[in-house]
Amino acid sequence: MNYNLIQDVIQLVSEFERARISDERYTSDLHGFKSWVADEQNTKQQQMPTWTGIESGRSPESVISTLLVHLSRYAKNYSRSVLFNAEFSTQEDYIYLINLKAFGEMTKMALIKKNIQDKPVGMQIINRLVKNGWVSQQDSATDRRSKMISITDAGLHILEEQMQKIRQATQIVSADLLYEEKLELIRLLQKLEAFHHPIYVRNAPAEKLLDQAYQQLKSTTIIK
Repeated sequence: MNYNLIQDVIQLVSEFERARISDERYTSDLHGFKSWVADEQNTKQQQMPTWTGIESGRSPESVISTLLVHLSRYAKNYSRSVLFNAEFSTQEDYIYLINLKAFGEMTKMALIKKNIQDKPVGMQIINRLVKNGWVSQQDSATDRRSKMISITDAGLHILEEQMQKIRQATQIVSADLLYEEKLELIRLLQKLEAFHHPIYVRNAPAEKLLDQAYQQLKSTTIIK
């Protein structure tokens, strides 16, 4: 059974119910639903995006991958403004502190995994934060091999000093999207996250990662 298809149909019915609140043209039965779907399809076809290379067969997947990379780089550019005249060395410094403030004490590896980073890079960041006195560490009460880390008062203070710039950088990334567009983008990105995160936490070796991820993709979708 194609559970992804069932979820998509349920999502479509939910959108139909919301649409009927402001548009009484559609009856609350199968006929009304089919009419709404047809109208939505016509609207989407009229709003079909175009992109460089579409004439030569460039795929939507290629465009999505490129745009996500570009957006990541734009976000990093804005983060450089946050770092200007600040004591943070990198964007990850304040992201780690924000996570500790939001989620509380956790192990070093839990914090590194939450930020989707390799252990060596994550440990460098954590060691820098400890050296600056922005986080503290102590032995875990349940596992002596692990260190628990938490944000200090000094860490809270340095974070609060830069929060206005951090919020501005965050707002700029989503640019001039309408509120409804932001919600739709969140839904789509969460769907991508739900696919990729389980693959990431399995920590497959690099030589096997692509094959495993592609097999996962084939098992959940129809590859075109």
